[in-house]
Amino acid sequence: MKIRMKLKWLYLLLPAIIFFGSCSQFQKLLKSSDNDLKLSEAKRYYAEKKYSQSATLFDDISSYYKGTDHGEEVLYLLAKSYAGQNDFYSASETFKTYVKQYPRGQYAEESYYMIGYSAYLDSPDARLDQSSTEAAITAFTNFLESYPKSEFASKARQYLAEMKDKLAYKAYLNAKTYYNLGMYLGRNCYLSAVIVAENALKVNSETKYREDFMELILESKYAEARESVEARKADRYREVIDEYYTYNNEFPTGKYAKQALTMFKEAQNYIKNR
Repeated sequence: MKIRMKLKWLYLLLPAIIFFGSCSQFQKLLKSSDNDLKLSEAKRYYAEKKYSQSATLFDDISSYYKGTDHGEEVLYLLAKSYAGQNDFYSASETFKTYVKQYPRGQYAEESYYMIGYSAYLDSPDARLDQSSTEAAITAFTNFLESYPKSEFASKARQYLAEMKDKLAYKAYLNAKTYYNLGMYLGRNCYLSAVIVAENALKVNSETKYREDFMELILESKYAEARESVEARKADRYREVIDEYYTYNNEFPTGKYAKQALTMFKEAQNYIKNR
């Protein structure tokens, strides 16, 4: 019975013993002055997908190997290690450092791509700050200009389109916010909704949200007309009619076709009966 209990406790403690033992060995390695050993161990950790350890070691020896035959590989694997542990900001910044130091290096093409891909993976929900999204767009655009026939080009174009659509969607949410404010505190927020939507379409005319923008422009002008003073109603309903034709010409059977037609008929009736 006692032997069984001891074995049970041993099995329970064994993972912790191994863990703390490996941590102790890693700390000894980190404090070592043998950089060649650190390099070989960093590569081993990387191959085993232990990216936290490999990143720590590659970072530690990167300055030592800078300018040597191993310097390029160390910097590249450091960036890949950051990406492996989902630290995409550090990965992107390190890939940038790599291409600055080795613009025609062995891993230059992939690194140019990874600058964009790391920023792409770091891109948050459309409602949040889109600095990473904008960085991804810039990086993918630059990559495709430099490597239009790269094996990564197809993915780069796909991700570039996704990032542009995300910015477009953020603009759509902003325009929708203005629309929902309406004539808040006497301010014509419908006009602001139209301006934001039209500017977004100028920047990205091919966005998948094109119909949503065009319907929002129509709906904003319609709401503006309905809430206008009598002296302005006729002109604004004429704008609704013009905007309906613009929408209908492009999306005659679109998902907003019925409500667009309703707005159009009301505008027509007002002009006819005034």
